[in-house]
Amino acid sequence: MTQTQITEPNRNGSAITIQPIERRSASTLPYQVFLDEYAAKNRPVIISDVAPQWNALRTWTPEFFKSRFGSNTVEVTYGVSMRFADLIDAVLASTAENPGPYLHKVIIHQHMPELLPDLTPENSYSFPRRYCSPLMPKRFHRPDGYLKLLIGGPGGKFPLMHFDSDNAHAMITEIYGDKEFILVSPQDSPYVYPFPKSPHTSQIENLEDPDLERFPLLAKATEYRGTIRPGEAIFVPCGWWHSAHVLTTSISVCANMLEASNWDGFIEESCQSQNGALPALVAKRLYLHASGTIMSAAEKLQETFPRAALVRSLAPLAPISRNQTLNLSTHGPRFS
Repeated sequence: MTQTQITEPNRNGSAITIQPIERRSASTLPYQVFLDEYAAKNRPVIISDVAPQWNALRTWTPEFFKSRFGSNTVEVTYGVSMRFADLIDAVLASTAENPGPYLHKVIIHQHMPELLPDLTPENSYSFPRRYCSPLMPKRFHRPDGYLKLLIGGPGGKFPLMHFDSDNAHAMITEIYGDKEFILVSPQDSPYVYPFPKSPHTSQIENLEDPDLERFPLLAKATEYRGTIRPGEAIFVPCGWWHSAHVLTTSISVCANMLEASNWDGFIEESCQSQNGALPALVAKRLYLHASGTIMSAAEKLQETFPRAALVRSLAPLAPISRNQTLNLSTHGPRFS
């Protein structure tokens, strides 16, 4: 990060350190450079012009969803379902002082697959990579990268500051409206008060006006902030705490990614269990280490010898582009 840090008081009068999130243009950021400079180094970045070809950028509006899906019932957030028409009305009525609902439970491939043509060709920076591999355990085999639809109005936000499970990277692409993100580095995790029984989520409910008497250590954390607008995407690396704050009525999509740089953390997280039988956990760990080694080799060979016939035959084991996933099985191996 090279931008200048700024320090400003929050509403409680305490100084906080804010670091702008680095910005790049897709026109000058090759995918491999993105992997090397941001994914591998666990650095967040905002990328502009990531999907200019998307029909969604020209057609997705609140009115589009209300007219086309208004009678559909969708799960909006934990334990809350609504008719899509009612959701859109509440989103449009949302204000900073009285925020409306924030839709974040719709998996597009599962719940609204008819939207997929509007998102092709994909944002190449959000390709799920190892989630697509047939070597992935069935439980984690998700060639869609858990592609989610996110809709909210001014003041709306994801209910909890968190980092994504599976030790996954996240890429959120903005389609309509503006959304601000606040990120906190994994190094500052002790300062954001994770729940003891839910280490992915923070006890701090409001980063805009935090209770520093209850959470005094938060003052030691550095906040990384940036706003994404239509056609821009933010890369949230694995382990980074993040919270989104809707500035204007917003529609976006989010996908997750697993690749070499976050694989070891994925193994550690997926093999944590208080109830699992030890032999099964040992076998699972050994399998994931072995499959990771195979995928790393297949990825490296594709980078080094992209036109070799043998390499092309191995590519489906570790796809690095969407066209390599078309004929893959929808199920992974026996571990779950």
